[in-house]
Amino acid sequence: MTTPLVKLADRYVETAIDDETVVMDMDSAEFFSLNQTAGAVWRMIDGTRNRDAIIAALAADYGVEVGAISAEVDEVLGKFREAGFIGA
Repeated sequence: MTTPLVKLADRYVETAIDDETVVMDMDSAEFFSLNQTAGAVWRMIDGTRNRDAIIAALAADYGVEVGAISAEVDEVLGKFREAGFIGA
């Protein structure tokens, strides 16, 4: 099992606006508006789940096969890593 993913809380602030999650980079003050998929992935990053567990949980929640969403989840996780919002 790989290490669980964690949010690096000192790198961002987040808020919910209506049904949308907005995350602001504390260094650049850049805002990221998370679409439905990115928001679902973001909520799953709780320090207890690794990449595979997140994908499995989302697949179960949405009633789809793991293979149908893994590439999209990997893309979202890559963007979160690139922004410095998550670590493992």
